[in-house]
Amino acid sequence: MAKILLFGRTGQLGWELSYKLASLGELTVFGSTDVDFTRPAAIRAAVRSVSPSLIVNAAAYTAVDKAESEPDLAWAINAEAPGALAEEAASLGSLLIHYSTDYVFDGTKPEPWVETDTTNPLNIYGKTKLGGEQAIARAMAGSDGCWLVFRTSWVYGARGNNFLLTMLRLAKERSELRIVDDQVGAPTSSEAIAQATTAVLSRVFSGDPAQAEAPSQPPAEDLPTDWSGIYHLTCSGAASWFGFAREFLTRADETAGTPLPTLIPIPTAEFPRPARRPANSRLSCEHLRQTFGVTLPSWQQALQRVLEQLG
Repeated sequence: MAKILLFGRTGQLGWELSYKLASLGELTVFGSTDVDFTRPAAIRAAVRSVSPSLIVNAAAYTAVDKAESEPDLAWAINAEAPGALAEEAASLGSLLIHYSTDYVFDGTKPEPWVETDTTNPLNIYGKTKLGGEQAIARAMAGSDGCWLVFRTSWVYGARGNNFLLTMLRLAKERSELRIVDDQVGAPTSSEAIAQATTAVLSRVFSGDPAQAEAPSQPPAEDLPTDWSGIYHLTCSGAASWFGFAREFLTRADETAGTPLPTLIPIPTAEFPRPARRPANSRLSCEHLRQTFGVTLPSWQQALQRVLEQLG
């Protein structure tokens, strides 16, 4: 049975992963109170205490606007910490899974972004997440371990701090909501990310990316290294922030029978924030589908699941 170490227990993605990954092996989960992600020595000690064959890192600094005034802290958690994890994974010959973001791109491309497109983050958060990707690739190069970086976008869920929960709260407090309508991406639930991650791991553990079943877990040294790299992992389809909010507020209104506030689409220029956002955050997930046979649900389907959880 594989020994799995998950970081980020208290985050919205880590919480979902803690349930999904338990079916794949012996799971150990650490949160921010267990391991200080600003201290590489603490990270290394945590990994060595478990000696896992699989490390999943869902810990991150995600306060996009606040990162503009806390670049050192964001860099320590989003770039240096993943590098330390990768060095430990390389030493153990383990598989490392890490999550990155659409914000590594500048949003100027009209089509969906592919993994080989040139990165050019517009904000500190995006720069630190790109730094994490690069640190992992450097540390794992030439080792017996392998790595998968999943870039995702517009993450939300039934718990934590996210756009959906904020808008649902504001809808009860205000009669009018002004929402940005010229940024486009794929809203992706933390549950969908966790499910897709588990599906990919099932195929990795089976030794055949086209095989849906995972009868057993191989030792770490048998994990295939030729699958290592960056993959885009989002729900299918796309929406603007306004379109996303209109969809879930309308569904919530139909369920609860509460009056829907007036929704007003606005350009980004009318809602200035410390961190610049890319206009086009759509990511092509074809590489993920072709390699592992994994496709995420539409963002509308994933949204319905989350709304059902919220009751």
